[in-house]
Amino acid sequence: MKAHSHSGGIPEFAKTWSTLQGQVFLKPIRSDDDYRRMVALANELADHLDDEEGSLADLFGVVTDLIEVWESHHPDLPRAEPKDVLRYLLDTHDLKQKDLADIASPTVISDILAGRRAISKSVAKALAERFGTDVSAFL
Repeated sequence: MKAHSHSGGIPEFAKTWSTLQGQVFLKPIRSDDDYRRMVALANELADHLDDEEGSLADLFGVVTDLIEVWESHHPDLPRAEPKDVLRYLLDTHDLKQKDLADIASPTVISDILAGRRAISKSVAKALAERFGTDVSAFL
């Protein structure tokens, strides 16, 4: 079975892709800043959609899919003290303090939640990885 080749091949496609990216932010979302830019693009595209069959509708679909993937892995965290962010994440994920024993002892987690102890950088990093958030939410 022969692979379908496009005229110009990959180098031409790479050039076209580069030109497109110079005009519109279209890439996987890897940060909150990327997310904000992608939401802005989705809003702009939505303002210019004439019908659900046009070429912009396809681009709008790709952009909103990228946003949905990001949002499913990055919950909208409250702007709060790190201990309150941790409490929020424990509640929304239906977890108990003991469920974080692989990150810190239940006593340490209890002290953090009670405000008796700050979250260390190593614990903040582990929590960020566990919950798919930015480490700054815990510092």
